[in-house]
Amino acid sequence: MTDPLLSLTGVTKAFPGVIANDDVGFDVAPGAIHALLGENGAGKSTLVKMIYGVQQPDAGAMRFKGAPFAPRSPGEARAAGVGLVFQHFSLFEAMTVAENVALGLPPDQAGRDLPDRIREVSAAYGLPLEPGRTVGDLSVGARQRVEIVRCLLQSPRLLIMDEPTSVLTPQEVEILFQTLFQLRDEGVSILYISHKLEEIRALCSRATILRHGKVVGDCDPREETAKGLAEMMIGEALKTPEARETSLGAPLLDVSGLSAPADGPFGVALSDIAFTLRAGEILGVAGVAGNGQDELMDALSGEVRAAPGAIRLEGKEIGRAGPDRRRRLGLCAGPEERLGHAAVPDMSLTENAILTGRARAGLAKGGVLSLSAAEAFAKRVVQAFDVRTAGVDHAARSLSGGNLQKYVVGREILQEPRVFVVSQPTWGVDAGAAAAIREALKDLAAQGAAVLVISQDLDELMEISTTLSVIAGGRLSPPRPAAQMSVEKIGLMMGGTKAADDAVREDA
Repeated sequence: MTDPLLSLTGVTKAFPGVIANDDVGFDVAPGAIHALLGENGAGKSTLVKMIYGVQQPDAGAMRFKGAPFAPRSPGEARAAGVGLVFQHFSLFEAMTVAENVALGLPPDQAGRDLPDRIREVSAAYGLPLEPGRTVGDLSVGARQRVEIVRCLLQSPRLLIMDEPTSVLTPQEVEILFQTLFQLRDEGVSILYISHKLEEIRALCSRATILRHGKVVGDCDPREETAKGLAEMMIGEALKTPEARETSLGAPLLDVSGLSAPADGPFGVALSDIAFTLRAGEILGVAGVAGNGQDELMDALSGEVRAAPGAIRLEGKEIGRAGPDRRRRLGLCAGPEERLGHAAVPDMSLTENAILTGRARAGLAKGGVLSLSAAEAFAKRVVQAFDVRTAGVDHAARSLSGGNLQKYVVGREILQEPRVFVVSQPTWGVDAGAAAAIREALKDLAAQGAAVLVISQDLDELMEISTTLSVIAGGRLSPPRPAAQMSVEKIGLMMGGTKAADDAVREDA
């Protein structure tokens, strides 16, 4: 038996009111791709932070390369041979690739030969990068390469990957997997965190499952089904979605000739967006991040005004209307950023209910807010969407990501919108919460509303959408029946390549 590269024994970490990790123990073998699975709030993030030196355990011990391991900072962890690629990139868009890489290296490794070393390492692992390119001009896939190459330049023995494929096209995922297999074959261990369970089955040879901060399972994911892995995570049987008949009704949202400026210096301007959304329809909008999704969301929600006539809701012109008026008329929206945009972190769930539900949920009458009505509405959302919280008087930031997402989506759906526009509804959300959110969106459409879902999760879009479009470079492809689309074709269209143009022409 080979000694483990990383070994955790009895690791415990508590915060006021919650035990994030409770007597956690597992081993990661050398040259293994090891999955760390669990629902949102299961303790994965806290555990990774301790391995990377961001936080320290209250009890227990870690060993790395056979020696005691207790990093007091990320710098100490990196020096020992641990690298971490975050789910949300830590890059400065106005700086070059080489400048961003240099910021993450010790001074003695950031010399004049750094551009040459970047080219050498990136080429060796199939992750081509041009050191002089400005990060703001790069695709999301290329930005992830910057993060990975920055880690590889320090020759890590353990590489931690947190949701690495959530913003990649299928073609980019294949390239990433080839790189990870190459690293594995060179003896590097990879601790891999993802909610995409088929991905785990294809990539990992071992999995540790956390639930409520405890280790509840250890398995070879290649010998399990995705459903079986999900049920280990949540501790109960996963409901199988029911097949639904799709019957489209009258047009509810008409968009034509919608153009909008870029959202900041690194955004993408919208150009002549056009589609019609009908009652009972779920229109899925696929695309690599940074291709106009934020601008489209802002224009549809009313945060950015549109030209007169560009947006009509049940025949009414709403292009110049703000978010409040659009909500009163029946268009509700759920933005991508949960904490800070969809919800105010330090406000309670009750107060966050008031932010969007004043009119449609009847939380204000005659200009006077009703706190009792707001509290009752917040409790309805918590109960209907199984939001795990100590109470509606607790701050939004106290919820795990998945539970806050269920609250945000539930808050909008319970206002019974005629049209619901939502961006990345299940990004970073565990299997159980994701299934609940998708079913809620399908229920809303079945009740006669129209739903537009902007997502980078192609499996999600294929599962819930009746029609599909792809946004690339600020342009939206004509909606097509989802049954006529494939993941491969959508992936090509997302890349904005010549192959994408051919794919569009084939459908036309």
